[in-house]
Amino acid sequence: MARMKFLCDAERCIECNGCVTACKNEHEVPWGVNRRRVVTLNDGVPGEKSISVACMHCSDAPCMAVCPVDCFYKTSEGVVLHDKDLCIGCGYCFYACPFGAPQFPQDGAFGLRGKMDKCTFCAGGPELDNSAAEFKKYGRNRLAEGKLPACAEMCSTKALLGGDADVIADIYRNRVLKRGKGSEIWGWGTAYGKPDERPATPPGGKS
Repeated sequence: MARMKFLCDAERCIECNGCVTACKNEHEVPWGVNRRRVVTLNDGVPGEKSISVACMHCSDAPCMAVCPVDCFYKTSEGVVLHDKDLCIGCGYCFYACPFGAPQFPQDGAFGLRGKMDKCTFCAGGPELDNSAAEFKKYGRNRLAEGKLPACAEMCSTKALLGGDADVIADIYRNRVLKRGKGSEIWGWGTAYGKPDERPATPPGGKS
C-alpha cells in the first residue's frame, strides 16, 4: 500500500503561488482559509528560498493526539483527515501543528471559530466518495478518481511533489545527485573553478 506524502523542492520553487490558487479553485475553499500557502525564508537576502506548506500528513500527527473529540483519523494510505461533524472548533490542533495546517474560518464580529478546515491531500472526507456532501465539506476527492493532489499537478516547476512517498523520495534523490551538493554548483565556484582546480601559477609563468 502506497504511503502518501508531500515534498517541496526549495531549489525549484519560484513563489508563483500556483499551488495555492489550484487548491482554492479545485475545492472552492472559503474566503480567509488557505489550505496551502507559500512561505519565503530569508526574504530579500542572499540565500532566499521559498517553500510550499500545507498539512504534511504526519506519521505521528500531533493534531490527532490533542483533539479532545477524536475527529481526526488516518486512511490506509497515511492521509490524515478529519470529521467536521465531530469538530467543536476548540483550536487545539492549530496550536499543536508545527506547520500551521489547521485553518479556522472567522465567523462574526468577534472572530468566533467555526469548523476546522485543512488540506485533505485531495482525499475528501468520511462521506461517500465524490458525493455532494463530501464536496461541500471537504472539496473534491481526486484520490478516489485515481489522480494526485491538484497543487502538485499544477506546480509549473515541479517543485511540489505529492504522491507515493517512495516514488517522490526517488525523484528528489535523483535531483540532488544531479545537482551535486546544492548551492556549490553555481556562483563563483562554477564560473572560476574551485580553489584546488585553479592553476598554481598565473599565465606567463610569474608566481
